[in-house]
Amino acid sequence: MSESSTRLSQAHYDYIVAHTQPQDEFLSELRREAKQAGIPSISISAEQASFMQILLKGARAKQVVEVGTLAGYSAITMARALPADGHVTTVEFEPKHADFAEAWVKKSDVAGKVTVKRGAGVDVLPTLPDHSADAAFLDADKVNYSKYLVEVLRIVRPGGLILVDNAFAFGHLLAEEEVSESVAAIRAFNDEVHAHAGLHGVIVPLGDGLWVAHKPD
Repeated sequence: MSESSTRLSQAHYDYIVAHTQPQDEFLSELRREAKQAGIPSISISAEQASFMQILLKGARAKQVVEVGTLAGYSAITMARALPADGHVTTVEFEPKHADFAEAWVKKSDVAGKVTVKRGAGVDVLPTLPDHSADAAFLDADKVNYSKYLVEVLRIVRPGGLILVDNAFAFGHLLAEEEVSESVAAIRAFNDEVHAHAGLHGVIVPLGDGLWVAHKPD
């Protein structure tokens, strides 16, 4: 840590949240309905969504690939950051989650800008063309993150963005006790991204930790 760095406390994080544009009522309702439907409450935070929107706008992204749709929160927020001809292709394995997400996408202001592809990421990603996306967002089963990375490095164009959620492993990244397979996979993935010669990345301490990586031109 450099001498000029400030340690991020909970108070600092609360301050960040208070100074970030909040989610609108539509997204708040989506979260409530998803919880009532029994969908895990593990969507990205509102402040993380806002940051990702800024990144996509700054990159002038039009085509985004997402692995892990869940309730559709992140797909909708990302689609809102894209131009009129932009599109999010999101992959979801659980039929219940895909059904819920499709219903809410249809009710949203980006109904024509999101497509939910059903199936496992390891099966769907290989069907997508090379350099067909400007950005990718991984937020699915952690044990397959390394496999997803191989595919999105092919799918994302040179100069594009690769975003990955849960770099802090659900808060257990630095735990000393025995950890789950998912936590171990995230630790290994973090080391992999850090050592990858073809990526320039940093973990941003928003939500549960967000990898932001640039694929060289």
